[in-house]
Amino acid sequence: MRKPTLSQRLKAKKRSQALIIGLTWYNEETWAQVKASATDPECFEDSFEKWKAVAIKARSEFQRSGVRAIECLIVPEELSAWCASHGQENNSTSRAEFVSENLSAAFGQ
Repeated sequence: MRKPTLSQRLKAKKRSQALIIGLTWYNEETWAQVKASATDPECFEDSFEKWKAVAIKARSEFQRSGVRAIECLIVPEELSAWCASHGQENNSTSRAEFVSENLSAAFGQ
């Protein structure tokens, strides 16, 4: 039996490693608080219910494609403190970075 080529070993390794992404997640109260303090409130859906429907659909699509989607519940006070310590405003970019850092810390990366 032949030894797998480097390319074959790398492809197998890639298939065995699940891609993990963090989803910015809210409950109704935190969604309203984060939206109220955001510099880009237009990026939010019109209501929490609409946001939740979009978020659940996105999570399902990620999972269906083999991506492990982790819900990262936003605590408004923690987000505000993070933004202040990083010199950033509460906007979509900073919220994504906040979730990414928290996910990396949780998974030791």
